Amino acid sequence: MSPLLIVLLVVAAAVLGVLALALSRPNVFRIERSTLVEAPPEAIYPLIADFKGWNRWSPFEAMDPNLRRSYAGSAQGAGALYAWEGRKAGSGRMEIVEATLSKVLIKLDFFKPFEGHNQAEFTLVPEAAGTRVSWAMFGPQTLFPGKLMSLVFNMEHNLGPTFEKGLADMKTAAEASGK
Repeated sequence: MSPLLIVLLVVAAAVLGVLALALSRPNVFRIERSTLVEAPPEAIYPLIADFKGWNRWSPFEAMDPNLRRSYAGSAQGAGALYAWEGRKAGSGRMEIVEATLSKVLIKLDFFKPFEGHNQAEFTLVPEAAGTRVSWAMFGPQTLFPGKLMSLVFNMEHNLGPTFEKGLADMKTAAEASGK
């Protein structure tokens, strides 16, 4: 067997191994974090349901200082639209599709640097000491780019701390406005 053929077979086996590993990944992903906020849902809901207030708590807002934003549709709640474009943040769009004091569901579309269509969900559950706020993002994980990217980009490891920072900042903002 020629050395070139051996190299080609090794490369082909490696590519097939990576594809097999990627195919074994789940078809959907979900990342979720939660925190207890010492404020009622009425003090937290506006921070989520009005995209113009996201700059008070969303860590994604600070990632790109030159981010261009546009708002359309309803001022807040169902039908509110928010689009962004930036060099670091890429481009995308969010639309609130469901909004109650206990749950806000957002359709999340990424266009650049890669296309992706997910959902974000915020749930607000009253507890004795305040409100349990959960922030989740979930969506399909196709072979490309989702499953292949998941081999090197761990959503829990990379986005988990970002969600935790956002919830901590939301907690601070809600507790300040709830007093």
